[in-house]
Amino acid sequence: MLTLVPERNHSSSLRRALAVLDEVREHSGLSLTQLAEAVELPKSTVLRLAAPLVEAKLLERDRRTGAYRLGHGTLRLGQAYLATLDLRVVAAEESHRLMSEVRETVHLVVYDPPHVVYIDKVENEANVRMASRIGSRGPVHATAVGKAILAWQPEDAIAGLALEPRTKHTIIDHERLRAELAAIRRRGYAVDDRENEPEVRCVAAPIFNHNDAVAAAISVSGLTSRITAVRVRELGPLVAGAAARISRKLGSPSR
Repeated sequence: MLTLVPERNHSSSLRRALAVLDEVREHSGLSLTQLAEAVELPKSTVLRLAAPLVEAKLLERDRRTGAYRLGHGTLRLGQAYLATLDLRVVAAEESHRLMSEVRETVHLVVYDPPHVVYIDKVENEANVRMASRIGSRGPVHATAVGKAILAWQPEDAIAGLALEPRTKHTIIDHERLRAELAAIRRRGYAVDDRENEPEVRCVAAPIFNHNDAVAAAISVSGLTSRITAVRVRELGPLVAGAAARISRKLGSPSR
């Protein structure tokens, strides 16, 4: 005769198994005794809960010491999750929040050397609209988003750039550009001070992926009458904060 196990028992067991998995995630190398104490369960219960996790390769147990650590199955799950992430979707909430906070146009770009490609744009309809459009390209050396990405690229990416002037403010000297990129790395955000368009200032910060490599950049753009030199210093940390939160959602380990 088949005995049915109440659904609430299944749910309880699943929650406790997930608690075991999460504890090992936080503190790899726990012995059975340590793990049982941490999750406040008997050792026999932890053994029972851990068994299917070990079978699924979500946990591994050291044959010599008996200590538990994460198994390679968790890596497969993580990779599968990261593969499904759409940058625009992940960044959408932060982009809209940033626009609401600063009341200026927000751009999201990716790197396509020697350009950046605009993949999303959130506008404050009350302001003068920016001329940028989704799918358009911008020069990496003359835009805040481009410099935010370029600051974390290898030296050969900088040395090979043709520094075409876009306005009289565009940086067209490689040594001056290197000094600017070093400053960006120190403060965490980049500034386009009328370098791409004569009446526009932009403030941007890099977005890092799960490999901790720069995957994109986010920026705030507006007319110089609204984004003054003083306001740039206020916007920088706000843009950098939004970029850091997007980076964490993308799995960046150090943001």
